[in-house]
Amino acid sequence: MRRRRSYGRTNKKEISYEKFRCIHSEQELPMSYGSDAPIYYYNVPEMERRKRFEINSDICIMDGEYYFVRGCIEIPIIDSNEIFIWNIWVSLSEESFNKTMGLWKLEERETEEPYFGWLSTSIPGYPDTLNLKTHVHTRAIGIRLFIELELTDHPLAIEQREGITLQRVAEIKEIVTQYNQEEDSE
Repeated sequence: MRRRRSYGRTNKKEISYEKFRCIHSEQELPMSYGSDAPIYYYNVPEMERRKRFEINSDICIMDGEYYFVRGCIEIPIIDSNEIFIWNIWVSLSEESFNKTMGLWKLEERETEEPYFGWLSTSIPGYPDTLNLKTHVHTRAIGIRLFIELELTDHPLAIEQREGITLQRVAEIKEIVTQYNQEEDSE
């Protein structure tokens, strides 16, 4: 099973909307997409972002009081050993964020109980995904957090539980491509 590595580099690229990018562009059928920042970053005028946000590829702090971490919603591919990944952002309480940061480079972080969080990425092709309830699981150092959606009837939560077909992955590719083209034209 493939896992996303975390790199901890600051993203210098500023974009004015939440654009999803393929994480593994060398593949004909991409198996992961991600957003470079939580949705709230894109709601702030570009001129204010540098002042209001501390952000890198794994963490984001807005206005010194809102805390976000980046993680993976992993969806099994039916009849395959592969997984499809949405690299997304989740908001945490200040206490959970500080605990996560305190354990960031410690091996015992894997034994930490999951933290509650709110999904903070609007994922194209689904009904509203903002503020879906999540459980944030830490993993081995260098491996992105695992985001478990709460058991609901939301299509994304169902897909995480039951898996998707390669045909659905192809549909997601088309949805994301169309979404990004629409955003580019605005």
